[in-house]
Amino acid sequence: MLAKNWPLPGKIAYGGDYNPEQWPREVWDEDVALMREAGVNFVSVGIFSWGLLETAEGVYDFAWLDELLDLLHAHGIAVDLATPSVSPPAWFFAAYPQARAVDKNGVPMGFGSRGMASHASAEYREAIVRMADQLARRYGQHPAVVLWHVHNEYGVPVAEDFSDAAVASWQSWLRARYGTLEALNAAWGTAFWGQHYAQWEHVVAPAATPTTVNPAMKLDWGRFTDDQLRECFRLEREAIRAHAEQPVTTNFMAHQSWNTDLWKWAREVDIVSDDHYLWSPDPEAHVALALSADLTRSVAGGRPWMLMEHSTSAVNWQGHNIAKRPGEMQRNALTHLGRGADAILFFQWRASRSGAEKFHSAMLPHAGPTSRVFREVTELGGRLAQLGELQGSRVSADVAVLYDWESLWAQDLEWRPSDELQFRERMRTYYERLWRDGVPVDFAHPGDDLSGYRLVVAPASYLLTQAHAENLTHYVSCGGTLLVSCFAAAVDEHDAVHPGGFGAPLQDALGVTVEEYLPIRTGEQVAVSFDAAELETSVWAEDLVLSGAEVCGTYRGGPADGAPAITRHQHGEGAGWYVSTALGLEALAPVFRAVYDEAGLAADGPVPGTYPDGFEVMTRHGEDAAYTIAVNHREEPVALKARGTDLFTQRPVDGELTIAAGGTAVVRLDNTHDR
Repeated sequence: MLAKNWPLPGKIAYGGDYNPEQWPREVWDEDVALMREAGVNFVSVGIFSWGLLETAEGVYDFAWLDELLDLLHAHGIAVDLATPSVSPPAWFFAAYPQARAVDKNGVPMGFGSRGMASHASAEYREAIVRMADQLARRYGQHPAVVLWHVHNEYGVPVAEDFSDAAVASWQSWLRARYGTLEALNAAWGTAFWGQHYAQWEHVVAPAATPTTVNPAMKLDWGRFTDDQLRECFRLEREAIRAHAEQPVTTNFMAHQSWNTDLWKWAREVDIVSDDHYLWSPDPEAHVALALSADLTRSVAGGRPWMLMEHSTSAVNWQGHNIAKRPGEMQRNALTHLGRGADAILFFQWRASRSGAEKFHSAMLPHAGPTSRVFREVTELGGRLAQLGELQGSRVSADVAVLYDWESLWAQDLEWRPSDELQFRERMRTYYERLWRDGVPVDFAHPGDDLSGYRLVVAPASYLLTQAHAENLTHYVSCGGTLLVSCFAAAVDEHDAVHPGGFGAPLQDALGVTVEEYLPIRTGEQVAVSFDAAELETSVWAEDLVLSGAEVCGTYRGGPADGAPAITRHQHGEGAGWYVSTALGLEALAPVFRAVYDEAGLAADGPVPGTYPDGFEVMTRHGEDAAYTIAVNHREEPVALKARGTDLFTQRPVDGELTIAAGGTAVVRLDNTHDR
């Protein structure tokens, strides 16, 4: 099941960003020798090299890159060649100061960082196309180049731009979207606060204002910003495709950057790739890692994807940059692999001595090749070399979690009933409940075909269009089980409350609507009585109006004391569950058990909760075999139930394999029954 266009067929790609321009030429030879020792077979080159490739406007120096690509190819190391559009050189901004990005206060961004250019600037767009064209003409047939890498982390650090060029593009974008000012005024509700527009030229960008900006305007601004970034990507991609046939990608930041709608972006790339970094304040950061990996695989449509960047140890840009402990790097890498990644790559190969990221970890750290980190890098490279047969295999799931970036943008705008009810928090809590129960999940858009899933979970669907609500209702009527969290279907695509009130579009599926939102005061004691248990809750309650649903849980205390809190509604052949409060991770456990039973998830395969908390078990399915990937985050060994072959030791596994504390394993399963 080798993936079409996969740059290294039959292999797990291993390596990372390589920035040899930071080092004397003699260091390059040491680098490639150590890469071979570490098992590196793939590197990304040129991401921040514009100033060295185009030394003045129209003046190019490719000699050093020629030599580098030849050197890497001679040592069997494939190249992901980047376009350096994320960091235009000093001469560009000196020649075109109007191409700088401008913040919401009207201040132009200065040179000396990265991501400083206005993506709406005609001069910037002409320059990036010219550079992409030059690179593709020269290297489109180079045997080392197996993938093209456009830009770097679109939307980071700058996505929004309030320059004159951006405002002009914004006005054109709105004309194309709405056609008439009457339609724009209606969509934005400009009758409120006297914001009516009579001329297109008067439609400003949502920059700094005395108080909160029109939320419908800001929601469209998020869509516009995303479209501007994607237009720039397409310009470079097409310049490359004019001269080269290798696949083209750009590195996403699933669930870590919120400016890009990855459902749309995934349709533009040949291979989906993602960067992921642990968030140090999170003691369970490996759960967020799993969430991002599942989300990346899902936007890739289940196809093989690339972990383009992660760190061997600490990063440098957080308040407390916590070093990874022994074995943690391998656990992180194997979790990505288990959730569908066919490339395990790092930022970066050799640690930088200078610049903003000199304290960022690397495959070859400042301590050199005798360091623990490099020993672990080499061990991981050896292990991944044993796993080439996994390339192209896929993950399957019976549960889908709904994720919509437009709902994220809308829910996190100002002046909501409670600042404490956030998209990311609800998404993480619901996902983590599934993760701790050992339930494999895909993510899905609310407009997707959901018929292949037994259970669909909607943790944060504040914005839900009428069409998407009808899709969910159809899913339930055809026999699906739907679990919806609070504050759902509150507004439409314009951030306007639906006709009929809060939750109205899901009334048929859930058998309830919401009369009023009832945020809970800090410190107020509230619980939900559910299935003979008292579930503590906080932050949020709702005054539900029943229209056919049965009450499964009741508020105890707080503003909705005695009223329905959790409901179930039979609709057609399926059922819709609604949880009208912000239950925490442990309080959700009995609710999910009831929903699993409703969806038939406990009847087939491993029952949720088969393994102890912190023992992560994933399965990938190929044409001829299936593979279990086990990652033990616990401080004691755990027995994995499997029959097959341990691919790290090549020893048979006859029913059980002990995974050491902090350890990992990959087992090729014997037969379809074990899959």
